[in-house]
Amino acid sequence: MTQAHATALPVQVQSLCKYFGTVRAVEDVSFDIRAGEFLTLLGPSGSGKTTLLMMIAGFTRPTRGSIRIAGQEIIHLPPHKRNIGMVFQNYALFPHMSVGENIAYPLRLRKMSRAAAEDRVRQVLDLVQLGGYAERRISELSGGQRQRIAIARAIVFEPRILLMDEPLSALDKQLRETMQIEIRKLHDRLGMTTISVTHDQREALTMSDRIAVFSNGKLAQVATPADLYEKPESRFVAEFIGESSFLPLSHTPQGLAYGNQPIRFAHAPEAVPADGMLMLRPERLRLLPADAQIPPDGANFFEGQVQAVVFQGESLLFEAMLDGGHKVYSRMANRSENTRLLPRVGERVTLRLESADARIVRAED
Repeated sequence: MTQAHATALPVQVQSLCKYFGTVRAVEDVSFDIRAGEFLTLLGPSGSGKTTLLMMIAGFTRPTRGSIRIAGQEIIHLPPHKRNIGMVFQNYALFPHMSVGENIAYPLRLRKMSRAAAEDRVRQVLDLVQLGGYAERRISELSGGQRQRIAIARAIVFEPRILLMDEPLSALDKQLRETMQIEIRKLHDRLGMTTISVTHDQREALTMSDRIAVFSNGKLAQVATPADLYEKPESRFVAEFIGESSFLPLSHTPQGLAYGNQPIRFAHAPEAVPADGMLMLRPERLRLLPADAQIPPDGANFFEGQVQAVVFQGESLLFEAMLDGGHKVYSRMANRSENTRLLPRVGERVTLRLESADARIVRAED
């Protein structure tokens, strides 16, 4: 099978809308996907991500807007003329066909000769590390193997774009995490432009070059995994990508404050929204004994009381109620040097947030 680097193409989505009666499933969405990029559409159920994917695939007709592949408008093209590979959530494999027949099906539709198709099937089976499986029945495959066969069928005709709709949702947690890495390796090897849909934040962070987060049919933010995690623009994005607590802020002559306590930033925020909140990631909030010496080093300190301690295997999660009346969470690695210093439920604590970790987000999208 030839490498797909030469066929990877950019995608432009412009002002795309899809209405079902009074329901606005997708509302004025615009973004570009670079050739060879792995972009994940992430969001809760009903956020519009799958509807958007189906519009790119051609199975759903937009109410209005534009979808271009390499500059060509494809809105009016039927699915089979878009040269797009598709991996469905349930894999949609044919149980009455062998593995080889399933993979060869798109080649049959394209009138490829039997010999050429068999050769292409062998190549793609080797690519997904299932060489020699052509004669197997679908019923003889594990969940992970079926998922690989679905991908093999989607890429066997060397499409310009690969679309995946919740490709790992049917797998158990351990296999899902393994397959995330395998799919990413396969993407890097092929160089194909890939668009995937998921509601699993860890899957999106692991596999993607960039992530587009959706909320109520609208694009909330699109950025690299690191930027989405470190610099979310809204509370919704911060909550959907990782765990967070939030503190309301007031504007004072001296700057932003939580209650009467000024908030210190390593770099002054450029533009603070009127409804801006302080985002606290649990792993960035360090627990200290209430009587700990607090150095005047520019960090932020909050006082409160431990409400709960939750054992989560590799880490421990602490719930604390600040004196200002807001609940926050702190996460500590489960190491022997940490467990000796654990605060108990009911104990007073001081929580430290470095000024470099102080982030402002909008309360609403």
